[in-house]
Amino acid sequence: MQEFKVTYFFDEEHYIRRFIYMESQEKAEELIQSERDRYISFRDSRGIYHELNTRDVRVIQLSDYNRVDKSKKASE
Repeated sequence: MQEFKVTYFFDEEHYIRRFIYMESQEKAEELIQSERDRYISFRDSRGIYHELNTRDVRVIQLSDYNRVDKSKKASE
């Protein structure tokens, strides 16, 4: 499974990020496309619950994400 970062932009200053795990970029794109113009819900990395109407989003950005383990980096 690959991790992808999805960013929902409302304007130049306001956005919400979500991380998803999918088999491929194509599958991640299919998920994002299937969620158009509807409500979705998810918890972010801090455990905060979000309900989002994708109809209100101006731009959705999807990118491959390579998480860095900060605990290992700090001990080096």
